[in-house]
Amino acid sequence: QRANPAFARFFRCSPQSVVGRKCHEVIHGRVTPCQLHGEVCPIASCLVGGDTTRLQHRHIDADGRARMVDVSGKAATKRVAVAAGQVIMSREALELARAKGGKGDVRATAEIAGVMAAKRTSDLIPMCHPLALSNAKVRVDELADGTGLGVVAEVATTGPTGVEMEALTAVQVGLLTIYDMCKAVDRGMVIEQVKLLEKRG
Repeated sequence: QRANPAFARFFRCSPQSVVGRKCHEVIHGRVTPCQLHGEVCPIASCLVGGDTTRLQHRHIDADGRARMVDVSGKAATKRVAVAAGQVIMSREALELARAKGGKGDVRATAEIAGVMAAKRTSDLIPMCHPLALSNAKVRVDELADGTGLGVVAEVATTGPTGVEMEALTAVQVGLLTIYDMCKAVDRGMVIEQVKLLEKRG
């Protein structure tokens, strides 16, 4: 059986991508090398033979009920994830952020909020595992073109599952904090380009 190329492309299942290492044969739940590119991809599901009924979702059990994925059999290894996003704003809002406006230091507050959010991810996302984070860094900087602020978060742990959700949550909450602190002068700010940049472990 061959993996459906269109499906694989949609999920960027390639050796060069963040997820490009293994494809799953979902019928029997086995992990087998993908015949599409001969490597293995950690995507939770892989369409085999073009049949959408064979699509597997690890957070859904055989009865269609949501579940937490059992990671008890996985080795505890160092895991790192980096995510980023940006908020586009008016010149007035950016000036407010630079000037540490009426609500205080916008950048510092957003950075602290992002770290706090990373630690509370499992309280916000139902099927996320509670993790003991060994590191969480959040940095807020002006975009190079002067159109707003960017947030980058790096999160690490040693455990059986990754921290990409923690990194993405840190970025989202950091961006929302910036919005909250600058909305008095610009309610049209746009949060965009939130994405996972790197996942290791």
